[in-house]
Amino acid sequence: MLTTAGERFLTHVQGVLDQLEQARSIVHDQDELTGTLTISANEVLCAYRLPGVFHLFRSRYPGVQIVFRSVSNLQLKQTLFDGTADIVFMLDEPIRSSGLTVEPMVEEQFRFFAAPDHRLANRTSLQLADFHDEVFLTNEKGCTYRSMFDRAFEKEGIDTITHLEFQNAEAIKQCAMARIGIAFLPEVTTKAEVERNELVALPWNIPDLHVYTQMLWHKDKWLSPILSAFIGAAREVMAAENSMNL
Repeated sequence: MLTTAGERFLTHVQGVLDQLEQARSIVHDQDELTGTLTISANEVLCAYRLPGVFHLFRSRYPGVQIVFRSVSNLQLKQTLFDGTADIVFMLDEPIRSSGLTVEPMVEEQFRFFAAPDHRLANRTSLQLADFHDEVFLTNEKGCTYRSMFDRAFEKEGIDTITHLEFQNAEAIKQCAMARIGIAFLPEVTTKAEVERNELVALPWNIPDLHVYTQMLWHKDKWLSPILSAFIGAAREVMAAENSMNL
């Protein structure tokens, strides 16, 4: 962990490096962008939101090397302050930060999913009491939307829920399809399984759950041509995905 003085020095060094990169870009005045861009996100966004962005960007700027690092939500913002990532994507409630630029891109819908032959699968409506004795398949504690899941049930006075905890969405889906329990996941992760009738969405939503895919970068970071081009590609892809969800 850096001291306050160390953090100030690191910010200064990053500023100098940004100035050098800016000068190099001006001197070369290249039509074809070249260089390296470091992106970080959690595994859900890496698997289900970012491939389209990477594909579009690479098709336009093949000379740019993209370095991707999967990082947990809890550590993502720190990578921007440390300078180990140029831009990050987070799945979270609306983020407010004095040191970061935050751009919400897609509101993610979370649902409960179960196997088609689950006892609740054919119900047209559900009450909290219907979930009695059910096992919920969720992410580990510390994950943003797991915290919201717990908070919603505690708000209803229910604090004795049986969980099986996992580190990734794929494991949660597989266990739900195997009828081990009810999965709590963003809809974007289950589209293929729902289309194949391997999972069905249950008619029950957690109220006041507002989670967005958000793009962040440091406010003091120079927006190089590479970074600006990537931000533009991300906006384009996410806007298209937003329109498909309307």
